[in-house]
Amino acid sequence: MRLRTAATALVAATLTPFALTAPAAHAAAPAAPYDFNGDGRADLAIGAPGATVAGKAKAGAVSVVYSGTGGPRTSTRTLLTQNTAGVPGSAEADDAFGTSVASADLDRDGYADLIVGAPGEDTSNDTNDGVATIVWGSASGLSGARTVNNFAHSSHDRYGLSLTAGDFDADGHPDIAVGATGSTMLTFVPGPITRSGPWHGGTSQGMGAYLGSYGVPYLSSGDVTGEGFDALVTHGHRNGGGSFSDLLDGRISNSGDWASYLPPGYVSAVGDIDGDGHGDIAVGNDREPSADFLGVLGGQVTIVYGGPDGRDKDRPEVVLTQNTAGVPGASEAGDRFGSGVALGDVNGDGYADLAVGAAGENGGAGAVTVLYGTASGLTTDGSKSYTQNTAGVPGGSEKGDLFGTRVVLTDHTGDGRADLSVSAPGENSGDGSVWSLRGAASGLTTTGAISFGPATAGVSTAGSPRFGTALGG
Repeated sequence: MRLRTAATALVAATLTPFALTAPAAHAAAPAAPYDFNGDGRADLAIGAPGATVAGKAKAGAVSVVYSGTGGPRTSTRTLLTQNTAGVPGSAEADDAFGTSVASADLDRDGYADLIVGAPGEDTSNDTNDGVATIVWGSASGLSGARTVNNFAHSSHDRYGLSLTAGDFDADGHPDIAVGATGSTMLTFVPGPITRSGPWHGGTSQGMGAYLGSYGVPYLSSGDVTGEGFDALVTHGHRNGGGSFSDLLDGRISNSGDWASYLPPGYVSAVGDIDGDGHGDIAVGNDREPSADFLGVLGGQVTIVYGGPDGRDKDRPEVVLTQNTAGVPGASEAGDRFGSGVALGDVNGDGYADLAVGAAGENGGAGAVTVLYGTASGLTTDGSKSYTQNTAGVPGGSEKGDLFGTRVVLTDHTGDGRADLSVSAPGENSGDGSVWSLRGAASGLTTTGAISFGPATAGVSTAGSPRFGTALGG
C-alpha cells in the first residue's frame, strides 16, 4: 500500500494472561460474517440505540433476525439488550447499546459472532466511557457474551462509537477495530479472541489531523490488496473542518506511515466491483457544502479501485451523483445521496454491485439506488432507484422516513446472490423500520419483498427507538 505520513499518537498495552484455555475445535471453515447459526445464510442485526429497556430511555437494543430460504424471518429472532441474560452490564438510560454492530467468526468455531457498541455507557469513574460487547454464535443462534478489551479508558470516550472486524495484521486471526472520541480514537484488539482466553495486547491510536471531539464514528474493512488480509477504512472530521477518510494498513508497525488518502466522506463499503481480486472502496458523502465544505449539492459517492498496493493510483476515482448520466433522479439540496453505501453481488455474476442510500430524497422520505459491477468497473447501465412507492416495496413514502439511511448487500437466502436490506430509522415518527428485497439473476427484484418494524422484532416502541440506526448482515 502506498502510504502518506500522518502524525499519530500511540498507546500500546500488552496484557498478562488471566487464564489459558484450549482453543475451540475448528469447523471445516470459519463462518462468514453475520452467519450466527452457521447455516450458510447471513442473518440481519438491527441496532435501535434509542430503544427504551425496562423503563430506561435510550438504553438501546439490537434485534437479530435469522434468515431462511425466503430471507430474514422475524419469527426466528434474538433480542439483545444489556439486560439480556449473559450480556455483561445492565441497561441504563442513554447507554445507546446498538449504535454500531460488526461481525466475524472470532473464535473460528463455524459460527459468526456479533460485536455491539454502546458508546453512552458510564463507568464508575467516567461518563460516556463506552463499551463494546461480543455475543457468541452457535448452532442455535446467539448467546453468551464477553466485553471487548478496552485498555485506554483515560484517553478516549464513547468507546464503541463505531466497529468493524477483520484480519488487519495478516496473522490469520480476526481482529476488532473500535472507534471512539478523544486523543486515542481508534483501538485495535488483536486475535485470537476466544470466549474466556487471554487478550493479546492491542493498541490505541490518535489519528493525526482527526478532530478528537468528533472521533471516528464509522469504520469499514475488506481485502483491498488481494493478499488475504483486511485493510481498514476510517472516517472522521479534520481539525480545520470537513470530513476526512483514510485507508489504513494494519501490518505497518510505524503508526505514522500506515495511512493513505481516501476521498472525504462519512460512510464506506469494500467489495470487488470488477472481479480482479482486489477490493474496491465506495465512500459516501451525503453532506451539502453548507455542512461540509468538501460536500456537494445533493451528496455523492466516490469509487476508489483497489490494487496490490492498496488504492490503485493508475485508475481514476469515479464520482457519482444523481446528476451523473444514467443515475436516476437529479441532485437537489438535502437529498443525502450517499447516506448509506453497500457492495455485494446482487445478480451472481461475480462482480460486486453498489447500493446507495439517499435518506433525504423527497423531503426525507428517502430512496435507494442500485448500480451494477462489470469487468471494467461500475456501470450506470441498468441502474434503478427504489422507494416505498416502488411497486412491490411494502409501505408508502412519507416525509421524514429516512429510507436508505443504512443499506446492506448480503446473501440472506443462501442462493449465492446478495439481497438488499434497507433501514428507515425515521419511519413512524422515529420507530424505524427495515426492508429486505431479493437478489436475482436479472438484478434486484421487489418480488417477495418484506418489511418489519421494531415491535415485530421484539423492540419496544416507547420513545423513539430509531430501529435501523445500525444495520449489519
